[in-house]
Amino acid sequence: MRIDTMTDRVLHRVDTVVMELRSRLWRAVVAEEGMSTAEYAIGTIAAAAFGAVLYGVVTGDSIVNALTKIIDRALNTTV
Repeated sequence: MRIDTMTDRVLHRVDTVVMELRSRLWRAVVAEEGMSTAEYAIGTIAAAAFGAVLYGVVTGDSIVNALTKIIDRALNTTV
């Protein structure tokens, strides 16, 4: 097999895969079927878990200390 022919076949295959991925992505974006109950449940659990992690980070000692230092420095500056 010649290099040019092999390269052309690979490029054609890549183009085909890219076109298929674009088509699937477009169908997923445009689809109006909505989510099933299981998808809503998983989405809700994921959102709650993310909220819990975010709350833990924000209320952690390092964040509270950093915010306190920033506020103290802002209030104690001389004008």
